[in-house]
Amino acid sequence: MNEKSINEQYKSVISLLEQKRLKEAQMQLKSMLGETGNWPLCDRLEKDETSYRYMLQYMGQGMKDPQRQELYRQIYRDTWETADQARLCLLDKISGHRYHEVRRKLAASPDENRMQVLLDTLEGYADELSLCDLMPGDRKAKEAVLQRHENANRELFLATWGNSSWSNAEVSVADKTLLSETLTANDLCLFVSAVTLSLLQCFDASKFRWLLQASKHHDAGVNRRAIVGLALVLHTYPGRLALYPELGQALILHDEEYKLGEQLNQVYIQLLRSQETEKINKKMREEILPEMMKNINLMRGMKFGFEDNMEENDVNPDWEKAFDQSGLNEKIREINELQIEGSDVYMSTFSMLKGYPFFREVSNWFYPFDMNHPALFNEQGPDAANNSLPNLLLSSGFFCNNDKYSLALMLAHMPQGQQGLMFSRLTSQDMEQLMEEKQSNELKQYAQRPEVISNQYIHDLYRFFKLYPYRHEFHDIFSDTIALYTIPALSKMLGKPELTQAVADFHFQKEHPAEALALYQKLTEAAPQADAAIYQKIGFCLQKEKKYAEAIKAYRKADVLKPDHIWTIRHLATCHRQLKDFATALDYYRKAETIQPENKHVLFNIGTCLAEDGQTEQALQYFFKLDLMEENSPKVWRAIAWCSFVCNRHEQSMKYYKKIMDTEPLAVDYLNAGHVAWATGNIGQAAQYYTKCAETLGDNTVFRETFLKDKEELMRQGIDESDFPLMLDLAQ
Repeated sequence: MNEKSINEQYKSVISLLEQKRLKEAQMQLKSMLGETGNWPLCDRLEKDETSYRYMLQYMGQGMKDPQRQELYRQIYRDTWETADQARLCLLDKISGHRYHEVRRKLAASPDENRMQVLLDTLEGYADELSLCDLMPGDRKAKEAVLQRHENANRELFLATWGNSSWSNAEVSVADKTLLSETLTANDLCLFVSAVTLSLLQCFDASKFRWLLQASKHHDAGVNRRAIVGLALVLHTYPGRLALYPELGQALILHDEEYKLGEQLNQVYIQLLRSQETEKINKKMREEILPEMMKNINLMRGMKFGFEDNMEENDVNPDWEKAFDQSGLNEKIREINELQIEGSDVYMSTFSMLKGYPFFREVSNWFYPFDMNHPALFNEQGPDAANNSLPNLLLSSGFFCNNDKYSLALMLAHMPQGQQGLMFSRLTSQDMEQLMEEKQSNELKQYAQRPEVISNQYIHDLYRFFKLYPYRHEFHDIFSDTIALYTIPALSKMLGKPELTQAVADFHFQKEHPAEALALYQKLTEAAPQADAAIYQKIGFCLQKEKKYAEAIKAYRKADVLKPDHIWTIRHLATCHRQLKDFATALDYYRKAETIQPENKHVLFNIGTCLAEDGQTEQALQYFFKLDLMEENSPKVWRAIAWCSFVCNRHEQSMKYYKKIMDTEPLAVDYLNAGHVAWATGNIGQAAQYYTKCAETLGDNTVFRETFLKDKEELMRQGIDESDFPLMLDLAQ
């Protein structure tokens, strides 16, 4: 057997279970278990088969059993759990994945007390470290303590990750970690990540229950990691909690007492935002960074926010003007806005810094940042504590833990001279201001905010699933469609209108019309008299999806709730125009004109709609009005030129096309100017314009298709149909 066949067998059993075909599932599972040689699992399945057989016999005899459904659920759940374990047992024999290597090592040296022994080591760490601090000169003693602590953490992580099902004794030890007064928060955070990673490999009700308890922990780092873990596990097993009603009830109670739904919803939005990271990376690579490199000399002459009030340090206004004209100002503002909202703007920067040996160990991807980690402590010089600026950056909430390790390792391996050069751009005034912020604890307080902690942890997870050397061995959750509100166990909790709208608004802002639409419609189903803004957004999403007739219905509801709103009226007009209902579109556009008679956008759309409806003379009146209102507008000139051509005012048309040629003409401008020249008998000039159009398009096939779209209008202007192939050959 190979991995593919094992997974196919498992999926077949699960498919039968999902169809409630329990008897067939047990039969297939029995065949699967025969390959494992795991007699405890075989015995467990045999007991379930016997219980189910007796249950069916009693039912067939007409006997009433008030506990029948509960017994069925238990057998059904046990069968599913047995299938999970059977799959792992078979994969343990053949798989080269790191996870199964860990499981084989654990099986080779079983130790019921492993968790307790490792926990004892970790609980003694704080005291040992305090003793070392009393002897600052004894660096080797501290190194030994740190290494012993790191070894225990790594072993506990692997033992937890590789353990697919906790025993009662292990549950008891795990519960102690949440009550321990000596276990550091960092160690508990790492343990939360180990439990989460284990659950993502195999569902275990005991671990899920523990994670739920951890989400109530007093330390924000612990509870936010646990909430993120719950979200990921529920996403991975959306229907599994139905088999464990006690867990579903615990979720509800937790929500009532600690508002778990609000916290999960916040994490949900952060997970969705993390899926925008690749778009941000692309923008950084293709737009922002090239623009910054292009304007690097301009940036060298500027200071960003650290100027004092002395006249001689005043910024040259010419720099500011050049900065705005370059477009760089807007790019930097965009980065700042993305960072403020919690987007991952550093993935592209740090993705190349994951080649250190540190990142080959799976547990290190989840380790809260700690300068006492042996990988960093061993690299620190004697004056590391006084290196204020790097330490300030590493203690801030700007970077996730994973990137802090990348930065710290890079600095540790960088010669002191290069470090100095890196930070030399910052003046003493800059440093002073940063240190003042540090002294006021603003950066530290920001880093400790619960929403920042969970967001940065999600960035850690994103890097693990995208950059870990053995990432192909894991299912990448961030490539999934994440929709927590559809999970049965969370539907009521996350179905509260304010939470649903928060997710809908996120999708709307990020231009995900289909996802936003489903949620906005859900809101209107719960409250048919939703405010006008909801129906406006529904209409806009439908319009983006090109469902214009449905969009009109939504916009009309918005218009009833909030009459004569210019935005709604304009979009009603646009949708009718898209449906070629020009008469109704014009009615709405003219209604908008009565509200905002000088609105250039409205006037242009009226002219365009009139032109599309064949009312070209009336359209020209609007475009001429706009030409008076708006100086040097190629967009308006283009409209006047085309409408003049259609009205056989060739001289006027060519006048405006020549004005356009003096700006930045488009391919369509050369094409239409060619039409005008041809219609007036200037064949040579027409051919020149057509050639220029083809060159601008860069594709003769596209040019021919575009040219022939106007065939009917050209024939109406007197061009003989037999001349079309000749002109096309002449133009190429």
